[in-house]
Amino acid sequence: MTAKPFVDIRHAAKSYGTLEVLKDINLQVQKGQIVAIIGPSGSGKSTLLRAINDLDPLTSGEIWLEDKQVNKSLPPRQYEKHINQVRQEIGMVFQHFNLFPHLTVHGNITLAPKMLKGISDKEADDLAKDQLARVGLLDRIDYYPSQLSGGQKQRVAIARALAMAPKVMLFDEATSALDPELVEEVNLVMKKLAEEHMTMIIVTHEMGFAQDVCDRVLFMDQGIVVEEGPPEKIFRNPENERTQNFLRKHLQSQK
Repeated sequence: MTAKPFVDIRHAAKSYGTLEVLKDINLQVQKGQIVAIIGPSGSGKSTLLRAINDLDPLTSGEIWLEDKQVNKSLPPRQYEKHINQVRQEIGMVFQHFNLFPHLTVHGNITLAPKMLKGISDKEADDLAKDQLARVGLLDRIDYYPSQLSGGQKQRVAIARALAMAPKVMLFDEATSALDPELVEEVNLVMKKLAEEHMTMIIVTHEMGFAQDVCDRVLFMDQGIVVEEGPPEKIFRNPENERTQNFLRKHLQSQK
């Protein structure tokens, strides 16, 4: 008997006027799975990821997290309360960090737990220290974002998301804004989360990471899931010509 999906995307579609960005996407992710989404720019990868926490609302279709529908149609006040609760369970890490420049690392991590969960200053302080230790940055707790490298900023962004104790983590091109030598330090944190069986959905251009760490890989192009399967199938024996062409070009560009 197949376990009930932890994240369940049903017939997801998204349009901007006549432009169809997502076309009838169906995706089920089990608890503890790590899923990579790959594909060319403009294929709908980030739009799909942002739809999971309703940052980019679907035109039609449903997003479910466990037994809770994320993209409910509700009156504005009820929707705001609902989505704030849901987003506490979905951690998201963006390409450009999105840290508050006027707050220290400690302030960036403790702001949301204090505001949304009402925890005490002492609990927040302990939480910040625990999460920074988790990403190897406890010694940067009193630094401001301007004093950090790009890799350090992204690790703080991961710690900030983890501080809310999310049920699933979403990574939207988390390493693509980093210099090559900084990519690996962020990938190492993500690998550690994978070892802890954190449920993760990762939009990435890092083919090596997707191959080594993820349980499943989806190849998207022109708003559809063209092909999906375990990494060994997608990278070593892709069936679809579009997948084959994408991987061939990508691997050539990395040489």
